[in-house]
Amino acid sequence: SGDSNKCVVNECQISQYYLPSTVVNTTLRLQALREAMSSVNVSAYIIPGTDAHLSEYIAPRDARMAFMTGFTGSAGTAVVTLNKAVLWTDSRYWVQAERQMDCNWELEKDVNAYSICCVCDPCRMYHCIMVVLSNPIETYESYSYNLVPAKLMLKSIPDNLVDRVWTDRPLIPPDNLIRLPDRVVGRTWQKKVEHIRIQMTDNPYKPTAVLLSALDETAWLFNLRGNDIPYNPFFYSYTLLTLNEIWLFVHKDRVTEDLKLYLNSTCFPLAHCVQLLEYEQVRVMLKDYMTTSGVKVWIGTEYTNYALYELITPEEKLLTSAYSPVLTTKAVKDETEQRILRDAHVRDAVAVIQLLMWLEKVVPEGKETEMTAAYYVNECRSKQKDSRGPSFETISASGPNAALAHYSPSNATSRKLTVDEMYLVDSGGQYLDGTTDITRTVHWGIPTDMQKDAFTRVLMGNIEISRTIFPSGTKGECNMLGRRALWEVGLNYGHGTGHGVGNYFGREWRPLFHEQVVSLPEPGYYKENDFGIRIEDVVVIVPAHTKYGHNYLTFETVSLVPYDRKLIDTSLMSPQQVRNTRCVDT
Repeated sequence: SGDSNKCVVNECQISQYYLPSTVVNTTLRLQALREAMSSVNVSAYIIPGTDAHLSEYIAPRDARMAFMTGFTGSAGTAVVTLNKAVLWTDSRYWVQAERQMDCNWELEKDVNAYSICCVCDPCRMYHCIMVVLSNPIETYESYSYNLVPAKLMLKSIPDNLVDRVWTDRPLIPPDNLIRLPDRVVGRTWQKKVEHIRIQMTDNPYKPTAVLLSALDETAWLFNLRGNDIPYNPFFYSYTLLTLNEIWLFVHKDRVTEDLKLYLNSTCFPLAHCVQLLEYEQVRVMLKDYMTTSGVKVWIGTEYTNYALYELITPEEKLLTSAYSPVLTTKAVKDETEQRILRDAHVRDAVAVIQLLMWLEKVVPEGKETEMTAAYYVNECRSKQKDSRGPSFETISASGPNAALAHYSPSNATSRKLTVDEMYLVDSGGQYLDGTTDITRTVHWGIPTDMQKDAFTRVLMGNIEISRTIFPSGTKGECNMLGRRALWEVGLNYGHGTGHGVGNYFGREWRPLFHEQVVSLPEPGYYKENDFGIRIEDVVVIVPAHTKYGHNYLTFETVSLVPYDRKLIDTSLMSPQQVRNTRCVDT
């Protein structure tokens, strides 16, 4: 913005500028990064909010955007030029970003590739080169296209400049990998490999290999789990699976002798033996594989970074689909996975109900806070069979903090719980037999008419999504159904509606098919500086019996925690919606 002929570095004098406790001073970090950029003749640098595997949840050592900006939200893109630093994030995080970023940074609320590219040339420096690492393929191509009018070039480089200046970057956890116990495994890794190879053989484009980049792909394929990512049982890995060989790229020092035996890592023939290579060797190995004549590598573009994608040349050696055959296969739960996942939700419901009962008793005493409530629900879950910790950082939010859709309490922000404010808790657990994710909103006092109206309409959206019938393979979110009741009175929310859920996994999102498990309904409403409402349940996709059509599906809810009756105005609801409501008096 401003005069395009001027190029003034944003001077942020910390000594003259009040910074609240939630803000991170980034002056020295930006200075060091700009020096690193200049050393390699780079004029603009893009810092994505994800890792090399495009994970939703990332390890602390991969939180480069947070390190550079101070902003800790789970979605965003930062751009640093030699004279400017800008962050883009969606509406869920605007308030949080303003609280956490210092005056070196500007917040942009227009999240698209064109606006990101515009900031890269504030001084018309046509010779500058922008660098991007670990961005999805479509994002890379979109950036490239939009930079053409400014005569800028987008280029990938193997060295991450943020890592150069991040002197105290966290280390990889030393924990060894583990295998799932047989009692929670429906298919052996050998059967899974054979199933994927059959899909390769049946594919008309005849791929000779599948490259697995998403961390949950390798974990699922080999029935292995790790501890590299907080709240998710994954480990740094890639897999290159061919019709007669298997290469697993992993930190080999964390693979025990028992696991090597389990993976047949020293056996012959090679078709059913997992060859272990170091994690960092994936580019070298892939590049070498591409020199072989007649090969074709199948990748899922949603989770393959450009650093690997650019090696798969020429184009006739590449086969792409949105998701790899492993992701589409594992999204459909077999009979064992469905049974044990339902069992996990029974135990998880006990933990959440214990929390709500405890809060109803103790909140009037005025001693509990958002943090003590989050700690309590985690403790309740830890006492359940096969618990392996929370599945994400618990969102425990009261009053105005609940208006931040993805707020989590800290020592600096935790509010005391009172009977005068609404309370929102979005939490989940990892169990050996399943992953859970549930959100409930309650009030221990007398809610206002608007709070009851908004909550009821959010609940109506939740119910309408849950009872909808749709054709198998439907893609996209049920946004319209989740928002309709809110729209009728001029209310809305700024985040998406739903995602997938795995068995001792993180979150998944795929086109909808029979026997998938998803956390679909997640409508909400957020009144800034006042309160927030959100409802979320996990559902299994099951066949729907229709009068004429076949292959239609609907949802069966497996979450078992009731809703707060005090917040529901049944006069707004249809008889069908009322029948689909599970309530509890508080």
